[in-house]
Amino acid sequence: MVLRAALPEDMKEKVTRLTADLQETDILLAEGRNAGGFLNGLPMLTAFPSEVLSEAWEKRAAIPGRIVQFFPSLVETVNIAAVATLLATRELSRWPRLTPVFRRLMDDFGAVPEIAPVLIFILGGGPVPAVIVIAIHTAGALGMFSAVAENADAGSVEDLHWVGANWSQRMWLGVIPQVAPNWLSCALLRFEINVRASAVLGFVGEGGIGLLLTQAIMTRKDWEEVARYMVLIVLVVILMDSLSGWVRRRLIRGG
Repeated sequence: MVLRAALPEDMKEKVTRLTADLQETDILLAEGRNAGGFLNGLPMLTAFPSEVLSEAWEKRAAIPGRIVQFFPSLVETVNIAAVATLLATRELSRWPRLTPVFRRLMDDFGAVPEIAPVLIFILGGGPVPAVIVIAIHTAGALGMFSAVAENADAGSVEDLHWVGANWSQRMWLGVIPQVAPNWLSCALLRFEINVRASAVLGFVGEGGIGLLLTQAIMTRKDWEEVARYMVLIVLVVILMDSLSGWVRRRLIRGG
């Protein structure tokens, strides 16, 4: 700062301009090395989708038959989501002292994305590892079940307690009738999320239609097949979103 203050005004302007030019050069050099020329690559952004769609359009007549052919893999993907959701379902805690422990575990599980455990323990290809991975994450995400139960009216539970009902009877008769619609709504929401996650897990070899999509992309030959798998995944996600959304609205509105 002292040196710059001692320079003449015209020299200060030259130094400032040189500094700005050097910074711009550094940014462009780093951009070219790290991103491979981001701006130069922008025109290629639509190259892959256009190639896939153009080849699929040429062979569009065969798409319905192939959808039927690969429907079992689609069913396997949905089964992964269904089993994972059922494995993660919890009831109210019977041991209040352990409730904080369960909640911390659910927080930890919920903070782990589905893809991370697959990279930690690979149990081989197939749906079983994918079910375990999705169940871990869903167990944490379904901590919302306990939040719904906390809003239930405690008066009916206390009344059942005073007439001699045990814990199971108090939960079944006093709590579940109040929270069942919201619980089912949460379960359906997690189910549609798990459908998407189970398809994504196929990219690391965990079975389902995601695995078939990965194998088709790796061959770099049959883009028609890639398009079929993409259409299947999009259709099942749209179907599950629409179905679960309709059921959840009916449950919450009670009609």
